[in-house]
Amino acid sequence: MNHLYDLTIQLIADIEEAFHIYKNETKTRETEADFYNEVKPFADRIHYRVQEWEPVAREWAILNKPKYLYPIQIKTAAENIGYLGVYVFQKNMKDKRITEMVKSVLYVLNQMKDQLSQNQN
Repeated sequence: MNHLYDLTIQLIADIEEAFHIYKNETKTRETEADFYNEVKPFADRIHYRVQEWEPVAREWAILNKPKYLYPIQIKTAAENIGYLGVYVFQKNMKDKRITEMVKSVLYVLNQMKDQLSQNQN
């Protein structure tokens, strides 16, 4: 389970970084982000990490039946993480949509982190 915990922690950091990019770079820049030098590398990194995380996380949730965390939430969070990897670079995205998506994803990731850390003790 350490691997799942580590992936979860890394995804939390990725989402926090994504939100930082949106708030402090995307919203303040004059031009669109450079797709090949900024957007694609960031989105790819998140995409590969979430591809590795989702099946392990869903299997863990099915086997362990954690409180307040269901496999469908993990699937939805994984999809939203993928979207966020690209959306945070788009100036035309609504603040509320990005903020709510980030909150939703972080809720699932933090629930998983907390449940995993309780199981390790």
